[in-house]
Amino acid sequence: MPHVRHVYECPMRWADLDLLGHVNNVTYVDYLQEARIDMLTHHAPVRGGEELGEGVVVVRHEVQFVRPLHLRSRPVRVECWVTEIRAATFTMAYEIVEDPGDAEDTEGSAAERVVYVRATTVLTPFVFAEERPRRLSAAEKEVLGRFLHDGPEPTAPLQALAPSEVGSAHRYPLAVRWSDVDAYGHVNNVKYVEYFQEARIKLFEDLGRDREAGRDEWSAVVVATTDIDYLRPVLYDRGAYEVRSWVSRVGRRSYDLGGEVRDAEGSVCARARVVLVSFDLDTERSAPMPAPMRTVLERAVP
Repeated sequence: MPHVRHVYECPMRWADLDLLGHVNNVTYVDYLQEARIDMLTHHAPVRGGEELGEGVVVVRHEVQFVRPLHLRSRPVRVECWVTEIRAATFTMAYEIVEDPGDAEDTEGSAAERVVYVRATTVLTPFVFAEERPRRLSAAEKEVLGRFLHDGPEPTAPLQALAPSEVGSAHRYPLAVRWSDVDAYGHVNNVKYVEYFQEARIKLFEDLGRDREAGRDEWSAVVVATTDIDYLRPVLYDRGAYEVRSWVSRVGRRSYDLGGEVRDAEGSVCARARVVLVSFDLDTERSAPMPAPMRTVLERAVP
């Protein structure tokens, strides 16, 4: 049997949108999860891999946001496949696309293929009753092998915040909601992206976005890249976690933020790198960063 990409048609919701009218960066990761579960749970070409649909944990996400996606009545197309199978992990790649057959251009001819997001996810099977990872079975490797294709390789793990910089990182108390937790008692991987988003919005507020740079300048920003390493589970405990955020690089059009979710003992549960780009709302393209905004960010670099 030839190896194929799995295609999932994901319905869109009004609540998927952000303040700019684009699909929010958090929601894209939810689309990836829906496509992955659909591939492994409902459309596996052979039996034996049923536990891979939900009985896994995410080790790493790398998401590149190529262009904005707006709300429309038809579903969004998510293509996914497997790029690597190892003893206890496997890697999946995804593209969220507008397929040439999905729409027509203004002259009625076939439209070009448009890519909105490219992503990879590293996953490991997990024994939740014993809170430990496990190896892939031969049957699971066979299932995954049917979707095996070439694809991008995950990059190196994110670097820890230097001890000298820990004290200067912005701190955001994290309130874990009951609805954040999955059936196994762990916070769902998508929610971490939301946690880092909430923390950076508070970081911007505390940097004085309403005074020196202006609210509109801080709002006209889009996420270009999100990389997350998942190191240990976050559980339902409202007072036990915080998110630390810091500005790690400032360029002419973009800047990088680092982030960590830490528990009450200071152990790192997840680590993130997010690249944000200054955005022209009229042209929907990147734009030079306003000078007042860049000045505020440069002052915040540890």
